Amino acid sequence: MVNKYFMAVNGALLETQTGSAVVELSSAQLAEAEAVYAVGELENTLYSVVVLNEIGSQLYSPLNLRKLLGEATSEAEYIIFSRASQISVWHDQHRFCGRCGGVMEHHSVDLAKHCAACGLVQYPRISPCIIVLVTDGDRCLLARSPHFPPGRFSTLAGFIEAGETAEAAVHREIMEEVGIQVENVRYHQSQSWPFPHALMLGYFAEYAGGELAPDGVEIEEAHWYHRDHMPDLPPSFAISYALIEHFMLGKV
Repeated sequence: MVNKYFMAVNGALLETQTGSAVVELSSAQLAEAEAVYAVGELENTLYSVVVLNEIGSQLYSPLNLRKLLGEATSEAEYIIFSRASQISVWHDQHRFCGRCGGVMEHHSVDLAKHCAACGLVQYPRISPCIIVLVTDGDRCLLARSPHFPPGRFSTLAGFIEAGETAEAAVHREIMEEVGIQVENVRYHQSQSWPFPHALMLGYFAEYAGGELAPDGVEIEEAHWYHRDHMPDLPPSFAISYALIEHFMLGKV
């Protein structure tokens, strides 16, 4: 088994001057690390995240995570990249106990941290979200967020609120963001989304009534598009693209 490592500082993955996201390290280098977390195995290689106190030299620089995910050659590789990023963020943001303020220590068995003072155990944070493609016959609803690149349109999405089902969140988010009703809400697939720690639950839903009325905050534009005439779409590694592609191929 070959060992390779992602480097992380302050919750962000790093890359080398040559653009590599993974490196091989000596036992001496590993001994100087703040923490080491295994994130997965692939093709006889064990990948881990090495957390550093500081970059310490010009050998590394912050990595473009979207670019890295876009270069994944398989779902297994995407999962490793995503997991590495999310664990780095979790380690950085949960150094202290949320109940008593004590220093969190590594759990001896689980991928978790525990507080020696009060006993609180903290696992890596996961934030469930819904992402939904609304369809109406041969057309689908796509929208623009203000932070999208110019001309980019995508599916609607939002976080699931406390005490809410995923299906209820679909209805609520669509009404809040574009002012229409939907029906026949059905689950399709999920995807880990490391921005910074979301779990995207992908749905299809059918248009049931109402006029499009973007909220002007989260959504600045929303339009119906025929399956054969699409605008600029999200990157191919995103679950939003997978939902749209499923529709374009006539599988919805």
